[in-house]
Amino acid sequence: MSINFSEDTNDEIITTAVSLPEDSAEVSLRPKRLTEYIGQSKAKGNLSVFIDAAKMRNEPLDHVLLHGPPGLGKTTLAAVIANEMGVNMRITSGPAIERPGDLVAMLTNLNEGDILFVDEIHRLNRAYEEILYPAMEDFAIDIIIGKGPSANSLHLDLPHFTLIGATTRSGQLTAPLRDRFGVSLRLELYTPEELQLIVERSAGILNVDIEKDGAYEIASRSRGTPRIANRLLRRVRDYAQVRANGVITREVADRALSSLEVDKLGLDALDRRMLRSIIEFYKGGPVGLDTLAATINEEAVTLEDVYEPYLLQKGFLTRTPRGRCVTRKAYEHLGIEFNGQQQMEL
Repeated sequence: MSINFSEDTNDEIITTAVSLPEDSAEVSLRPKRLTEYIGQSKAKGNLSVFIDAAKMRNEPLDHVLLHGPPGLGKTTLAAVIANEMGVNMRITSGPAIERPGDLVAMLTNLNEGDILFVDEIHRLNRAYEEILYPAMEDFAIDIIIGKGPSANSLHLDLPHFTLIGATTRSGQLTAPLRDRFGVSLRLELYTPEELQLIVERSAGILNVDIEKDGAYEIASRSRGTPRIANRLLRRVRDYAQVRANGVITREVADRALSSLEVDKLGLDALDRRMLRSIIEFYKGGPVGLDTLAATINEEAVTLEDVYEPYLLQKGFLTRTPRGRCVTRKAYEHLGIEFNGQQQMEL
C-alpha cells in the first residue's frame, strides 16, 4: 500500500485549539455577559445561580475551577464572571509566576471582591501552592522576613477575593488545591449548531456577509472549538474577498477550507498523517504515544492534548493498554482498504 506523506504542512496549525498570536483579534469577538455567551448551557445555568446568590448576599463569588480542552472559552467565561459581578479581574498564568514574591504581590494588590484569574493553573509551582491555601480559605498569608534566627513571620490580611483557575489537565492539580475550589465547571466541546451561532455572531462583529449554510460549513469543520471556528472564519473571509464576491456561502467556505486542507470533519494534514502513520508503519496499531510522536516528528504532549481528544471523540482512534489503535472508521474516512487480518475490528 502506497501512502503519500508529501502534504503541505504550512497550515497544519490552523486547527489547533492552542492560542496563536493571530488569535489576538479574537478578544473583540468575546462576549461580555452570560446572555451573550453561546453554548455550555449546563455550566452557564449553574454559574448564573451562583453569581446571583453571591450578589444577593453582597459577597464575592466562591473560588471557581474551569477545566476542559483548550479553546472552549475558559478565559472568556472568567471575564464574563467579572463583568456579571461588577469587579476587576487580574490575569496571570501558572508558568508566569516564577517566584513566591510574584504571587504575594498579586494577592496583596487585590481589592475587595476582585477576581484573580490564573490560566494553566496546573503548571503552578507546587511550592507556591502553599501560599494559596490560606489565601483561599482564610484570606490571609504569612510572610517570612529574613533568614535564620533573626527571621520573623508577618501576618497579612487579604481582601475577600475570588480565584478562578483554568486548566486543560485537571488531573494534574494537587488534591489540596483542587479541593479548595467551591465551584468546579467542566466545559464541553460545542455542537455544530452552537458553533454556527458563534460564527454568525462573529461575522456580524467583523462586518462579514455570511449565509447560514456558509456559517454551518465553517462550524462543522471547527472541531467543536470556538477558537478554531473564529480562526477559520477569518481565513474564509480572506478567501471570499479575493476569490469570490465577499459573501461566504457554503460553496465558498468549502473551497476555502479545502484549500487549507481542512476536510469535512475538521481533520487537517497532521491529523491525517497521524492516522496514516499508524496504518502504514504499525498496521493500524497498537503503537505507543512516544513512538508515534517520533514517527511523525511531533511532540507527544501536543498529540495527546491537541489532536487525540478530537480523534477519539470522532471514533477514529482508540486507546488500549498497549497503545493507540486506528479504527475501521478512520480507514473508511481516509479511503484506505481495511484489512481485518492486520488488526482486529474495532
